[in-house]
Amino acid sequence: MSFKALLADKAGDAISASIVDFDEKDLMAGDVTVAVEYSTVNYKDGMALTGAAPIIQTFPLIAGVDFAGVVEASSYPGIQVGDRVVANSWGLSQTHHGGYAQKARVSGDWLVKLPGNISTKDAMALGTAGYTAMLCVLALEHGGLTPERGDILVTGANGGVGSIAIALLSKLGYRVVASTGRPEEADYLRTLGAAEIIDRKTLSEPGGPIASERWAGAVDSVGSHTLANVLAQTTYRGVVTACGLAQGLDLPATVLPFILRNVTLAGIDSVNAPQAVRLEAWRRLAIDLDIEKLARTVTMVGLSDVAALAPKILKGEVQGRTVVDVNA
Repeated sequence: MSFKALLADKAGDAISASIVDFDEKDLMAGDVTVAVEYSTVNYKDGMALTGAAPIIQTFPLIAGVDFAGVVEASSYPGIQVGDRVVANSWGLSQTHHGGYAQKARVSGDWLVKLPGNISTKDAMALGTAGYTAMLCVLALEHGGLTPERGDILVTGANGGVGSIAIALLSKLGYRVVASTGRPEEADYLRTLGAAEIIDRKTLSEPGGPIASERWAGAVDSVGSHTLANVLAQTTYRGVVTACGLAQGLDLPATVLPFILRNVTLAGIDSVNAPQAVRLEAWRRLAIDLDIEKLARTVTMVGLSDVAALAPKILKGEVQGRTVVDVNA
């Protein structure tokens, strides 16, 4: 049986992606087969499809680091036919066929059964970006932050992680400061829950090793000079989570924020997070996220639209979350 898939291939240094009829027998090994309903376009997908980073490690490969759908067949304990499931990262779109297809076959270890109030569409409105945002919130809480401690900064605020982090943190009672390069979209950020908007230029240039204290914590998806400046302006015993590299993968900082202010820098890895952590993240998303607010961040596209979106998401031209209806 064949189905539609977005297959990435490589000739020399150039990566191309095209819609193909893919035979189910050519799917990779796994003990669960899923009828995929939705996927999404993350920053990582943009890097994969443009070749901006060597995400895809074997070609040809079905791209897409996320999917959500309904189980068609399973020999994995605890996952049954008819279960609604979500997969984020693991080897998807790296060494294993990913979510830009109408079917997927993966290890049951990679799947999380969706909470009752999160649909498969909602799950991809969240995607790896939303799941990562929740991991950041959990890390802030683990570091002892509460709304009473002070503001939380969110960089890359218009992106997927940033948008959902703002929505989560504001619902939990934090005052959120949003850093963006698109100040004309301030109203959008305020509808998500941002109390204050700052221009990313105030953080993106080289700064001093330590500066006036401004926020108790931060969710940073930008890296480089931005992350260095965020750390320099974090209050005593503050917590900063690092989950992205939109500006760069360097960190031109000093140890001063750590040894003078006891700041914690918490790394966030969404790819290889243990299953127990994933389950907790999705449990909390079902509780702590306003689904109505999430809907305001979503743009729907079909499989044929994905390749054209890849360079746009890298340029910061995509607002909020993009959900891919693989059956459209």
